[in-house]
Amino acid sequence: MQDETTDSADQATGSNAPLRRQRGRAALSNADSRYAAHRHQALDDGWGILDDSPEPPATRIEVDHARSIIARNDSPDIPFDQSINPYRGCEHGCVYCYARPTHAYLGLSPGLDFETRIFMKPDAAHLLVEELRAPGYRVSPISFGANTDPYQPLERRLKVTRALLEVLAACEHPLTIVTKSSLIERDLDLLAPMALKRLAKVYVSVTTLDASLARALEPRATQPARRLVTIRRLSEAGVPVGVMVAPVIPALTDPEMESILEAAHQAGAREAGYVLLRLPHEVRDLFEEWLAANRPLKAAHVMSLVRASRGGCANDARFGHRMRGEGAYAELIARRYQLATRRLGLNRQCADLDNSRFRAPVRTGDQLGLF
Repeated sequence: MQDETTDSADQATGSNAPLRRQRGRAALSNADSRYAAHRHQALDDGWGILDDSPEPPATRIEVDHARSIIARNDSPDIPFDQSINPYRGCEHGCVYCYARPTHAYLGLSPGLDFETRIFMKPDAAHLLVEELRAPGYRVSPISFGANTDPYQPLERRLKVTRALLEVLAACEHPLTIVTKSSLIERDLDLLAPMALKRLAKVYVSVTTLDASLARALEPRATQPARRLVTIRRLSEAGVPVGVMVAPVIPALTDPEMESILEAAHQAGAREAGYVLLRLPHEVRDLFEEWLAANRPLKAAHVMSLVRASRGGCANDARFGHRMRGEGAYAELIARRYQLATRRLGLNRQCADLDNSRFRAPVRTGDQLGLF
């Protein structure tokens, strides 16, 4: 029987060069974005150069000279209308990440470029202060982690997320965070006091409890068992914490849904959510390459279930469908989730955040209030 983890030979990329897994990276290719004027292709010319095992591409940090920091949306599928992304690109390298196609807007590949060319926003905290001071600003919780992870490895030394939290803590502005990194524990000195004022809530994302599968799917993210420790530490510090089972991958991680919810509940999570696998734009090809290389015996079955839950397509971007899917398989996942959360008592009492405490940031030279 063929080993589930053996490399696939040629992939359906139009190239006669085999795609190779690289240590610490999930994407197997770096194909041009959908906006590129030209297409590049690796070819084996017979000299054996491609047989050499290259070093994994190093992470490059570049500067994003953003002119604003708060992104706004009116999507009915998500429970917030304001978000901040301290970084563009994500070193966690999750192969399934629906944010990968955004790198195409930068003229880069959603493949390896997304995991290795990270754009940081050094002026993020300053921009946030200016936007919060705007006369027409209307307070509502700001979400971190809606696109890329605010606690990816580079945050440990760049501290862009930390600087943003300091601004929000000082003016008592509510926030939510979704992360799969234990680095969030560093900021408990800010988050715990905010939580006491009903200003902070955290969701920890857990895709699988299988460490070897997680290493292949999301190579630079925190190990699953360590994320459960993070849930426990957040809960013990008084921070309302939930678990996000995301994404639910058909026939690959979906059998673990109940186990993930139960383990997170035991660790202290009191809220939960889930998202069915989304494969927009270039993510479909990247994920299919990953399946062929890492789970070749399951690849066809996984993709058949994906299409069965997406109206026959690999992706369905319609509001009301993109997060949960449709059809018999999607309904089964939804029913299992409902039964498990009800049995565990998850989502019985969801923490509400307080918008009334917010005070616009004060700047040197501002006139003091009369009272």
